[in-house]
Amino acid sequence: MNIDQRRKILVFADWYEPGFKAGGPIRSCVNFVRYMREDYLLYVFTTDRDLGSTAPYEGIRTDVWSGAAHPHVQIYYCSPAKLTWGNIKQQLKDLQPDFIYLNSMFSTPFTIYPLLIAQLHGLKGNIVLSPRGMLRASALRFKPLKKQVFLKLFRWTGLYRPLSFHASDTTELQDVQLHFGRKARVSLISNFPAAPPETLRPVEKLAGELSMIFVGRIHPIKNLDFLLKVLKDVRGRVRLTIVGSLEDKSYWEVCDQLIHQLPGNIAVSYAGEIPNQELPVLTNAHHIFVLPTMGENFGHAIFESLSLGRPVLISDQTPWRNLAAARAGWDLPLDQPDLFRQAIEEAAGFGQEEYNRWSQSTFTFVQELIAQSTLQKDYLKLFSRQPGS
Repeated sequence: MNIDQRRKILVFADWYEPGFKAGGPIRSCVNFVRYMREDYLLYVFTTDRDLGSTAPYEGIRTDVWSGAAHPHVQIYYCSPAKLTWGNIKQQLKDLQPDFIYLNSMFSTPFTIYPLLIAQLHGLKGNIVLSPRGMLRASALRFKPLKKQVFLKLFRWTGLYRPLSFHASDTTELQDVQLHFGRKARVSLISNFPAAPPETLRPVEKLAGELSMIFVGRIHPIKNLDFLLKVLKDVRGRVRLTIVGSLEDKSYWEVCDQLIHQLPGNIAVSYAGEIPNQELPVLTNAHHIFVLPTMGENFGHAIFESLSLGRPVLISDQTPWRNLAAARAGWDLPLDQPDLFRQAIEEAAGFGQEEYNRWSQSTFTFVQELIAQSTLQKDYLKLFSRQPGS
């Protein structure tokens, strides 16, 4: 395809690589750009610093469009001073994108400004909004008054009417319909995953011992305290490594107290924040991944652990279900914590041979999912519609 004939997608994302502290939403956008850049010109408008950081990324140019590693991708790392209505309006006017892809539900500069500007100034590009799990009941529990007021204004002003919503799982589709009605245009398409490894790396496993890794923001929605309470009654020698940014320091204090109350057979260490590209090596050094989350609309860290051949122990509040039947892990209800304890003890009891079977079936589970995927075709269909269609 001649580059001049490629249509433009302008992606608005609060955070983008090299950032990593915001977790899954960053990976969703990065993977989207990686898969779509051969068919479109991709423009990413984002902030110049990571979640919670006070300084910009090193080695980047701010407040200008600059090329990425791929010739069809341009990124605008916006400084706080330029994150204004006027600047966003200018970028939209200059680019005249065919599609605007919004990756937040409640962000003023990355959702509200682009929507209002597009409507007030008659921009013709089709607008796609991905709530990124922010409409889940578990997410709306945090700062509920602000979010409910926002949603009421969003409906009352009719801002949602020209949108096409992108739901990445059935729960998100139902959430969109709950808040915006069954006539809302919603496309159900899973997030693009990261490229999986080609080979499975073995790890030593002794019966009666288990190493687990938890990867997620230190925030109540990730439910680390639940896991720590479960571990208090687990038999066997268990080592837990916690990876994630301290987004909620008061919540971490609660978790830290629980850690100090654990018996001697349970060892817990906090590894801090680790860039995404370094996580596979650490994950490969553990037997299973664990995340008793209150809700994920995809769960990139879950997928990446599965793709490495590491079984996962997660809640039933993610799209990853029926894992035990595939010997890829356990997806369990949060109101039955004893089932989590039993799963941990079951995994701890695996000897090398049994663990290898689970590891191989986990690896195969992801390979088969990828082989059956129609994601590329589904996204091309979503980003081919005319405005209002």
